[in-house]
Amino acid sequence: MKLTNPGAVPVYTVAGPSTARPLPDWLARRRKRSSKYDPENLNNFELLQEFEFEEASNCVRVSEDGNWIMSSGTYKPQFHVHSTAELSLSFARHTKSENTTFMLLSSDYTKSVHLQNDRSLEFHTPMGCHYDVRLPRFGRDLAYLRQSTEVLVPAVGVSSDGSGFGEVFRLDLERGQFLRPWQVDVGEDDAGVGLQGGIHAGAVNVAAVAERTHGLCAFGTTIGTVEFFDPRSKGRVAVLGNQDGEVTALDYSNDGLSLALGTSTGQIRVFDLRNPRPLMKKDQGMGLPIKKLIHMRTPTEERKLLSADKRIIKIWDEHSGDLWTSIEPMVDLNDVVHVPDSGMLLTANEGKHMHSFFIPNLGLAPKWCTFLDNLVHEMENETQTETYDNYKFLTLPELRELSLDHLIGKTNLLRPYMHGYFAHAKLYDQARLIANPYIWEEERAKRVKEKLEKERSSRIRGTKKVKVNQKLADKVLQRQENRGKVDPEAGILGDERFAKLFEDEEFKVDELSREFRSLNPSTVVAGKPGQQQDVDMADANSTDFSGSESEEEEEKPKKKSKDEVVMQVSSSTAPRGGKIRDLAFGDRTQKDTRESRLAGKKEIVGEQAITFVPESKKKKQEPPPPRPEGKRRDEGRRSASSNVFRKM
Repeated sequence: MKLTNPGAVPVYTVAGPSTARPLPDWLARRRKRSSKYDPENLNNFELLQEFEFEEASNCVRVSEDGNWIMSSGTYKPQFHVHSTAELSLSFARHTKSENTTFMLLSSDYTKSVHLQNDRSLEFHTPMGCHYDVRLPRFGRDLAYLRQSTEVLVPAVGVSSDGSGFGEVFRLDLERGQFLRPWQVDVGEDDAGVGLQGGIHAGAVNVAAVAERTHGLCAFGTTIGTVEFFDPRSKGRVAVLGNQDGEVTALDYSNDGLSLALGTSTGQIRVFDLRNPRPLMKKDQGMGLPIKKLIHMRTPTEERKLLSADKRIIKIWDEHSGDLWTSIEPMVDLNDVVHVPDSGMLLTANEGKHMHSFFIPNLGLAPKWCTFLDNLVHEMENETQTETYDNYKFLTLPELRELSLDHLIGKTNLLRPYMHGYFAHAKLYDQARLIANPYIWEEERAKRVKEKLEKERSSRIRGTKKVKVNQKLADKVLQRQENRGKVDPEAGILGDERFAKLFEDEEFKVDELSREFRSLNPSTVVAGKPGQQQDVDMADANSTDFSGSESEEEEEKPKKKSKDEVVMQVSSSTAPRGGKIRDLAFGDRTQKDTRESRLAGKKEIVGEQAITFVPESKKKKQEPPPPRPEGKRRDEGRRSASSNVFRKM
């Protein structure tokens, strides 16, 4: 169960697939097992067991007592009966041909009539097919008059008497015979071939009966007219015409005073039987024939009108004419039924699984699944966040630049939102690549430029020029930069009490003094050329000037000749392809190790030297014993080159 349409009137999908094309059984089972513990699937459950068909479902009905749900589908042609008390499939029955539509004649499933596409009418009971009868022409719809127990079958083509009228067959179930059909004007058959008529022959498409009120029968035709018949007088009483396209759907309101009709062009009209002018005009928006119209009431007695074509279900406010909510499944719809006195909708559709939708604002859950109300209440308390991480928002001009404007209103790849559409990220990337093949190179150059600018900006640091102690000022600014905020006027740099520290030469920090070296032992001091000797030795022996000028000259490094320099450079280079090694002694500072510190001390005099330097665990190889004089080295060993035949 998931929230399909969030908004003022939320819609929950209780059952049904989320993809247009069904997955193979093995892949569906694997995905079901793998996604069992996903947070998104914790609320998933199977409302009705085996509420599906192998290929598609054609029609669905709910019994008057609400305890049974009957549905027909294919392939193979069959119909299923589900028990709402057990929430499971009661039985399934196969038929000879595919079902067009059916009706429940009783308050439960025990009596039903089925219109098949082979011109047959079948009557089914719990024991099986009770009786079947052949119709003169193909039927389009079914209607039932409870007062006279008559089954009405609107048919295709004109009558055989040459009058040019279509017919509505009447079958009396009490006497078990056909009565005189009602003749409805459907236009002349231009083709004039056979009893069934041509391809575009006129037909009576749909029938509706106001059985709870006045009992007036309405029939919609292919020429855009609606004819009304009174079952008491057995004749036509009124005609409603001038409709755009064929009339494909009819439905009476509960009071019987208003009639809603749908056309093949997607137009919806609501008429008051006392006024020939429509009370409401609406367009479904898809340009497809209207398949179903249902009058409904909310718990607050608000009148709603449901209209459905094969793409979308819309619910309108009958009083104001505004769109109340909508449902757009991933598959094409064939039939829709409303569970009485509840907010549940069941659909027969293309695809294996049938859909179930729940609208809490339309009514409570049916009595056989009252747990849906508690589940919806829990889901409403949760924060519903709808993210579009994998979508790109595009306006209409941007869609035209990418040549994607032809997908508007024809696919779910573009989701309308405000003044534009949300397009899938993969579709957007592919369209951009087709429109501009060099888009990846431009994007790469753009990212490289942004990275260089970011690195360049990171190298720009806060600086402040001072007369004295510039290193100290830089050190203070570096600490500020490490904290993330550089302010040259903060701290001691901007304090007037420390102004002379950076202006007066008398406050200059002497980095060669003993105090500075003791406070900053790790600071590397870069002295002047004449001050390379150790400061401590200079202070201790400030008056001791030993040595002569000749000794000083000897201590100075001698200049190397050009050949020696070349030899040194060539010897310090590594072979081609190998790692460069530096063999010059003075190029690298020797590490201060424990061995070097011990080596610098005076040599210890005694019988045994004790040291704490760890020795290698490898055993020292003892020197070989001395060889006695006059004995050959290889004596006693067999020579590999000795050959007996050489001595012969």
